[in-house]
Amino acid sequence: MGFPTPFLQLKPKQPPVGGYPRSRRHMHLRCALNSENPPMTVSITGATGFIGRRLVQKLLSDDHKVFVLTRSATKAASVFPVSTYPGVTIAEQGDWEACVRGSSAVVNLAGMPISTKWSPEVHSPLIKQEIKRSRVNVTSKVVKYINHAGNADVQPSVFVSATAIGYYGTSEVHSFDESSPSGNDYLAEVCREWEATARQVNQQDVRLVLLRIGVVLGKDGGALAKMIPLFMMFAGGPLGTGRQWFSWIHLDDLVNLIYESLINPAYKGVINGTAPNPVRLSELCQQLGRVVGRPSWLPVPEFALKAVLGEGASVVINISSITVLLLSIQ
Repeated sequence: MGFPTPFLQLKPKQPPVGGYPRSRRHMHLRCALNSENPPMTVSITGATGFIGRRLVQKLLSDDHKVFVLTRSATKAASVFPVSTYPGVTIAEQGDWEACVRGSSAVVNLAGMPISTKWSPEVHSPLIKQEIKRSRVNVTSKVVKYINHAGNADVQPSVFVSATAIGYYGTSEVHSFDESSPSGNDYLAEVCREWEATARQVNQQDVRLVLLRIGVVLGKDGGALAKMIPLFMMFAGGPLGTGRQWFSWIHLDDLVNLIYESLINPAYKGVINGTAPNPVRLSELCQQLGRVVGRPSWLPVPEFALKAVLGEGASVVINISSITVLLLSIQ
């Protein structure tokens, strides 16, 4: 997997040796346009987010139907106007169960962005609780609906649930694959509980795919949308030492991976949603600085991070890694 668009090219001279998750599976993504799979009806949580929007577009382009499971029909309707997205049905929480029961697949991408502005002195415990709750509660609800869909004419046969490579913790010297143990920090705790909830789905009848997603890069949002303003302020640069491994995936590659997970029965269990060759954070910053025409000489100062992320910037600095963005699904 790599960048399919020319906005940023990262080409390590040799494969790095530690600190990132590498998939032990060799995944060959089929071209969906050439597939002969029957039309699906897919329920999606988090559909209005950075990843979800592109996934909806992908599914519609291949003549599938989509149920957007949302807490705000107004927001969803602004993202997916009926004139442009006639294949989308918007469902608020009271209608989620009926949509799941009538779907052939469910994709779970919902979650409060961890990069939300907050004050660690006042709100840190509350925000941490909400970050976890926003993932676990939605996942629990969706799992319940899938498990109760046994008598429906159409019922989900596959459940693709997002999680994050924050599951492994962070390291500058160790490699991780899907069999590696979980880390000991807050993000690892969130991911463990998130995944444990998804695993409660009836796996005798439903194929479960857990995608541990890396930092998602694309021109229209995600991590780059958080980083580019810092460079435009001439404050772009690595966090801490810059030696941290940056396990990235391009948005289009991730959407293709989700799509393949829906249609390919060989995709099951945990899969790392990252490109095969990560880079050091300092290298990423140098490349990005060249692209936007701004230098990347010094580590990012805390005041600049706070201008973009608020007091949540201290979390980035304290863990000395940009993986704080890994859980920013929406």
